[in-house]
This record gives sequence, structure tokens and C-alpha cells, in this order.
Amino acid sequence: MKKNCPQCNKETDLSPTNTYRPFCSEKCKLIDFGTWTNEEKLISRPIESEDFYED
Repeated sequence: MKKNCPQCNKETDLSPTNTYRPFCSEKCKLIDFGTWTNEEKLISRPIESEDFYED
């Protein structure tokens, strides 16, 4: 399955062979991790059990 990388928007493979999924590379994964650790991204509400299930 192919989808766009959430960081750079480049098409990436979501199969288990891509160790950086859903990102296209280690660089994009680390950039995203950095934004979370700098608290630039926050979860806006408490997580509920229903959040773990897809419709």
C-alpha cells in the first residue's frame, strides 16, 4: 500500500518492509519526533478507548 509521507508528502510504502512507516525515511521520522519533543504538537483532548478503533 502506498501513501504520502506525513512530513514531506513524498509517496511512501506502508508495508512492514519500510522500517520508518508511515514516514519515507529516518530523516522525516526524526523531524516529526522533534516537533513532538519540542511540544510543537499536542494532543488536544484526552484519549478515549474509541480512538483506537477505525470506522
